[in-house]
Amino acid sequence: MSIRSRIAGAVAAAVAIAAAALALAPPAASAQLTEVTGFGTNPTGLRMHLYVPDGVGARPAVLVAVHYCTGSGPAFYSGTEFASLADRHKFIVIYPSATRSGSCYDVSSPQALRHDGGSDPVGIVSMVRWVEQRYGADPGRTYAVGASSGGMMTNVLLGAYPDVFEAGASYMGVPFGCFATTDGSSWNSACANGQISRTPQQWGDLVRAAYPGYGGARPRMQIWHGTEDSTLRYPNFQEQIKQWTNVHGLSQTPARTDQPQPSWTRTRYGGTGTNVAVEAVSLQGVGHSLPVGGMAGATIDFLGLSEPGPTTSPSITPTATTTATPPPGGCRVTYTMSTWNTGFTTAVTITNTGSTPVSAWSLAFTLPQGQSVTGAWNATLSPSSGQVTARNVAYNGAIAPGASASFGFQATHSGDTAEPAAFTLNGSPCATA
Repeated sequence: MSIRSRIAGAVAAAVAIAAAALALAPPAASAQLTEVTGFGTNPTGLRMHLYVPDGVGARPAVLVAVHYCTGSGPAFYSGTEFASLADRHKFIVIYPSATRSGSCYDVSSPQALRHDGGSDPVGIVSMVRWVEQRYGADPGRTYAVGASSGGMMTNVLLGAYPDVFEAGASYMGVPFGCFATTDGSSWNSACANGQISRTPQQWGDLVRAAYPGYGGARPRMQIWHGTEDSTLRYPNFQEQIKQWTNVHGLSQTPARTDQPQPSWTRTRYGGTGTNVAVEAVSLQGVGHSLPVGGMAGATIDFLGLSEPGPTTSPSITPTATTTATPPPGGCRVTYTMSTWNTGFTTAVTITNTGSTPVSAWSLAFTLPQGQSVTGAWNATLSPSSGQVTARNVAYNGAIAPGASASFGFQATHSGDTAEPAAFTLNGSPCATA
């Protein structure tokens, strides 16, 4: 049996399981999957299907859901939970369909592995741009998820288009660049069999080389893989971890390890919360059959799609004087740095030690000279250097007396790794822990 046949059989079984579960679900909303044509530059003739939930709000988030080999956008729509989760959380889902023989995506050509280089990724990005224009979608809340060939494409999209995608989730994928070929073939057996191993720096350099000159924030990544995957073998799980921790300048030592389900081992890097820079879930005894069994919901949580989006235009930043309540009894800040030769990540916890709830927060502090923020999670930070202000996002503004809120950021430094000397919350000085 060919490799592609094994992919088709394994994934079809997973889809059948998921479809059976969906058949028992409540009746679907009136929204329908529709095909869109003429959406823009499309070098390989990809097809585009779109799911827009009933009641989607202004500036919705967008999820690109990318199918497996032999699959299609409509098959991924009917065989996974992403559309029903979109109904619940009101985000738009794009379902691309590959059109080449075998319905696998191009994740191997030099064109696909370069920003604006051509091939399938360009067509997918055109779909995203079309939805942004047609529905006023939020460019800062665009995500990708995929299984098998789609999981590989998720790595490609996040690697080559960090300016488009905020985060992604790869089910049964391989690292960016692992499938690269130069002979016109679309299949790389060495990579599929888990025989390609590189250092974290080498993997990270492949991503950085895809978009020379890019200096902005990098997308967060969630990685899923079964230990018994015989199609895209399990060593690719650790190679993806190497790559994305390096891209984010993180240690490969997890900040947290837990087991959300008995067969799941989850590791988090760069923090311990839900929206960390890198999260990886190893599935003991599982083959090439993902996602099933609550995995889609865990992905939606990681991406941040289960939380409400911003309620104001991104060009209007609420200020402390109009939206925040200073804590009259005080506040405490814990600031924990993890540094390396040219960069660092910081986890920040704000505790309300006063007696009055905080309705929204604005934490001001001064970074030492030479430090510059390159990315953040669970907060917005501006400017990137000097006197910086971190403001809450839509879902973590309230801090009850005795409670805490956390956020983090990644930054570069030129040698000085000192911490800020002082912090003020909504204009009030905070103690430090």
